[in-house]
Parts: sequence; C-alpha cells; structure tokens
Amino acid sequence: MKRIFHFFLFLPAVCFSAPLQAQLSIERCQELAKANYPLIHRYDIIAQTAAYNLANAGKGHLPQLLFSAKASYQSHVTALPLQLPGIHIDGLTKDQYFAGLDISQSLWDGGLVRTQKEVVKAGEAVEQEQLNVDLYALEKRVNQLFFGILLWDAQLNQNQTLQADLQRSYAMVEAFAQNGIANQADLDAVAVEQLMARQQYQQLLYGRKAYMEMLEIMIGRTIDESTSLEKPNPHNIHLSSQINRPEINLFDAQSQLFEIQKSAIVAGYMPKFSLFVQGGYGRPGLNMLNRDFSPFYIGGIRMVWNFGALYTHKNDRLKLTLNQQNTDIMREVFLYHTNLEIKQQDAQVERLLKAMQYDDEIIALRENIRRAAEAKVANGTLSVTELMRELHAEHLAKQEKMTHEIEWLTAIYDLKYSTN
Repeated sequence: MKRIFHFFLFLPAVCFSAPLQAQLSIERCQELAKANYPLIHRYDIIAQTAAYNLANAGKGHLPQLLFSAKASYQSHVTALPLQLPGIHIDGLTKDQYFAGLDISQSLWDGGLVRTQKEVVKAGEAVEQEQLNVDLYALEKRVNQLFFGILLWDAQLNQNQTLQADLQRSYAMVEAFAQNGIANQADLDAVAVEQLMARQQYQQLLYGRKAYMEMLEIMIGRTIDESTSLEKPNPHNIHLSSQINRPEINLFDAQSQLFEIQKSAIVAGYMPKFSLFVQGGYGRPGLNMLNRDFSPFYIGGIRMVWNFGALYTHKNDRLKLTLNQQNTDIMREVFLYHTNLEIKQQDAQVERLLKAMQYDDEIIALRENIRRAAEAKVANGTLSVTELMRELHAEHLAKQEKMTHEIEWLTAIYDLKYSTN
C-alpha cells in the first residue's frame, strides 16, 4: 500500500472535469483511468509515426533523381600513338568538366520496399501492444483503490451501528443507575467507549478521504459527495480458464516482427533491376576526341547486386533467432509466474468463501451472548465492563463479515486481472 501511495504522490496535477454523480462502477473507473492516463496519447503518436514511415517506404517505387557535377584535372590523357602526315589530331584536354542528371525507375527491388512496409507495421504492432501492457497495469491500481474505499465505507457503516448500540447501552445503564443497579463509574465506562467510537469514526473518514482523492486523480474526475461506489456483483464477473493478458499479445507481436525482419534480410541481398536515363553536359562528352563542351545522354536497364550483404547474412539471421529464443523464454517466465499467482489467488478466493459461510452463525451467537449479558447486568450479576466486552465482540464479528466480503470481491478481481 505504501508503494501505491508513493505512486500517486508524484502524479502530476490534473484538471478535473464535471463531477460524477449517482453510482460509480469499478469498470467505469477503469475506463476513466485509462482515458485520463497521459500515456494514452502515445496511441496516436505511434499510429502517425507508422503512417509516415509507410509513406516513406512506399516512395521507394518512385523515380529516383540524382544530380552530380564534377571538375577535374589529370596529369595524362589518352592520345593516339600515330602521326599521319598532314593531319593533326588534338588530344584530350587535361581539365575535364561534367554535370548530369541520372533518372532511374525500379523494376524489381527483390521485395525490399514490401518487407520495409511489413517491418514498419510489425514494429507499430509491438509498440501498440507494449502500450496495452502499460495501460493494463492501471486496472490493478484502480482495483486496490476502489475496494479500499468499499472497505472504508463498510467500516464506517459498522462504526455507526456500534455508536447506536453504545447509545442504547448508555440509556440502559443510565436507567439502571437511577434504580441503584449501576453507578457513575459504569456510565463513565460506556461514555469512554462512545468517545473512542467517535474518534475511530473520524479516523475512518480521513482514511476514506485520502483514498477517494487518489481515485479522483487517477480517473481525472471530481467524485460528488452524493456518488456511491457500486459494489460489484460476483455473479456478473467472468473468469477465463486461459491466460489472455496483453503480455501474450506483446510476445506474439515481437515474434512476428522477428520473422518479418528475417525476410527483410533476404530482400537486402537480392539483385535490383531498374530502368535508367542519364543526361549530361560536359567536356569531353561521349565523343572522347571532341575538345568542346557538348550534351549527351545514355539510357538502358541496370542491375545492381550487392554481394557485401551476404557477408553478414548468416550472423544477422542468427541474431534474430536468438532474439526469438529470448522472447520465448520471457513468455515462459511470464506464464510461470502468472500461473503461480493464479493458484494463490484461487486459493485465496476459496479460503474467504469458506470463512464467509461461518460469519452469519458467529454473528447470531454473538448477538445472543450480548443480549444475555444485558440481562445479567439488569440482574446485577455482570458488570458493565464485561457487557462492553461482549458488545465489542459482536461488533468485531460483524466487521469481520464485511471485511471477508470485500476481501473476497478483491480476490476475485485480482484473479480476473491475472487471467484476462
């Protein structure tokens, strides 16, 4: 509970909307908590980022333009090894210039663009599932606060019942005192119990207020004083026989990403075919014997095959295989611990259910004992102090019943959280 308090202590201040009224269910609290959590905005950011990455990957099929320019000077140039009588042939100039535009259109890229898009989509799925895991953890925090408040309410109601019983006992002892059966010390003993009950009531109020304020921070709403928390109906709670947690979807998404990345490795070393047109202006042009500046163009089909990607192909695939094995191990660890928690929680639900079967009988017996004690006080065979002890025992039995009920509902929701 201390960790929960520290968590809320450092939550940033939020602006509350209109106060909630009527009844507030635990499911509604969980919905509001998720909608109010700052991390919820990451869903839009992830989707928009993926859309931009997909658009960028798709542009790989568009024509690619490359402009280049060069000016150079070289120590030697190509010259004809012949000299013909009466004919002078100028050699190439040592200073050369070139400016050109290269346009290429991909015909087949080995599936590179397609796999890039699939990697983007798979990466988006992983981020979305990770966000689902983070938001799912809010449910347990909401459950702890919600059932904590229900427990405070039950204790407050029982305290009011105790105060009413003490007031009735005070009136009874006061009547006994008038008849000489009791004295002022007996009245003081009951008065002390009344003061302690009122003191406890104030402490319970402050505890409930602290929990309610933390719940308001989580859901981002002001809870009206007239709003009551709706106690869940255990018959409406669906418990899955299998583990359907968001973590399972996250592991699946990670495994899918690794498989697609393996396909991207294959696409990376496949040959690439494209059409190209190159136009330029410079000296020399395509005619190497022409010393003047001239335009030129070249067109055709180009194949590019980068064999360097094969050097790391095996290691890249092995790394992805290791990542997949690590994900499988993390899945097994998660299932192992979750199954342990489910066993413990299931035993807790069963234990509390068994305890609740005896609560009503214990309360009935305690009420009989308290009535008998009142009769003995009236007969002068039992002290008021002993009557107060029996009254508190009855109050404790009723409080135990309410505590068992709230703890039982909490255990059911903990089990529900662990499974789905």
